[in-house]
Amino acid sequence: MGKFGSSMNKEVPQPNMASLSDLVFSFLFFIMMVTTMREVTLKVQFRAPQANELQKLEKKSLVTFIYIGEPMPEYRAKMGTATRIQLNDQFAEISEIQDYIAQEKSAMKEEDAPFMTVSIKADYETKMGVITDVKQALREAYALKISYSSRAKAN
Repeated sequence: MGKFGSSMNKEVPQPNMASLSDLVFSFLFFIMMVTTMREVTLKVQFRAPQANELQKLEKKSLVTFIYIGEPMPEYRAKMGTATRIQLNDQFAEISEIQDYIAQEKSAMKEEDAPFMTVSIKADYETKMGVITDVKQALREAYALKISYSSRAKAN
């Protein structure tokens, strides 16, 4: 029989920490690849209209979004319930669209600017007059590639 007693007082060996940094960086890399950052906080309600023929946009980096709809409930006390336009994280007027497009084009590479697409994300109850005013402002800003965001029609 072996001796079991306090005379065998051995220390527990320390775990090998050499691979811990590799594990932490692998986990960090995984999180960075999977996580998407929200670029815009919506301040208007947007319920996409339905469409039959949809086409996915190719290069998302060349797309600039304009949101149109009623303000969210937390902004209604200040902004009212009328249809509003949102550019980035701010409410805007139609007269501000030209400056917004010029700013977005200047932020792009010079060779990519002609391929910029403006995507209008309008609520399905938005009046066509507001959409027409936005389109006219985009024409004046020479942003001629326009797409409308929608969802697939249920069969």
